[in-house]
Amino acid sequence: MLNIFLITFPFFALVLCGYLAARRRMLPLEAIPGLNGFVLFFALPCMLYRFGANTPIGQLLDVSVALTWTLCGLIMVAFTVATSLNARIGWNDAAFGALVAAFPNSGFMGVPLLVALLGAGAAGPTIITMAIDMIVISSLCIALSRLDGADKHGVAKALKNALKGVLTNPMPWSILLGALASVLGFELPGPVGKVVGMLADAASPVALFTIGAVLARSQLLAAAGHASAPRLDDYLPVALLKLFLHPLLVLLVGAGLIRLGLPLERFALTVIVLVAALPSASNVSLLAERFGADNGRVARIILVSTAAAFVTFSVAVALLR
Repeated sequence: MLNIFLITFPFFALVLCGYLAARRRMLPLEAIPGLNGFVLFFALPCMLYRFGANTPIGQLLDVSVALTWTLCGLIMVAFTVATSLNARIGWNDAAFGALVAAFPNSGFMGVPLLVALLGAGAAGPTIITMAIDMIVISSLCIALSRLDGADKHGVAKALKNALKGVLTNPMPWSILLGALASVLGFELPGPVGKVVGMLADAASPVALFTIGAVLARSQLLAAAGHASAPRLDDYLPVALLKLFLHPLLVLLVGAGLIRLGLPLERFALTVIVLVAALPSASNVSLLAERFGADNGRVARIILVSTAAAFVTFSVAVALLR
């Protein structure tokens, strides 16, 4: 267990560094969108391209992993929406609560952390989960969020906007290009490869630091009266669903599908269970803000799941390794 904490501690420590930097205003809040932009459009795509290019194509096209993850994601969304809808929480807030419950922080945290824990073979299944979350689960939740007062064209318009968001998101394209490079055995020219490598190396530390800064910003804005503080019973249950129900669901569904004859490798199942045990994805907060959901509630879910995951994720690793 101590060895696991020694591996996971630096990742969560970087989140804490970003949080403290923003709380103490060593990092101006106005600089946080710039950090996000660097990670989302430069560093993280390069890291995903490098992992994709260095991963055998068979691991990136694992239908068993994709089927298991998609099924569990759909169940998580349906269950979270059904248990969240009430007089205070409409479709918009319930949908983004479901997205933050089903979408782990696989990009900023999952890929580098799981590779450090389990080796390079963990990259393939993790990248598959990322692609499904960005394309299928995110699109579904955005469409559901438009059901509040939507006219007959509301859902269709939401799906169109979601598709547009997917097409302009550099991360799926970087995964696709990396997979193509893996198939063709293509290597970037020396100087270009060096630039991509330098940006890829920067992705993990800057992304983790940025997660902490984003979480601190949400608290500071709420304290300043720019956002209302959500009720505990509106966000804590969703954080618990993310940390406990999601990985348990993936484990049970995956084991059940293996018994039914699905050729899902045990190692791949271990990887995606640990992906599910990660805290909520911080970029959901940006989507919630864009679509007018209660971003304070979403940010609290991310904050609670990130803080608690230092212990719960480490325990999950100890149980599954």
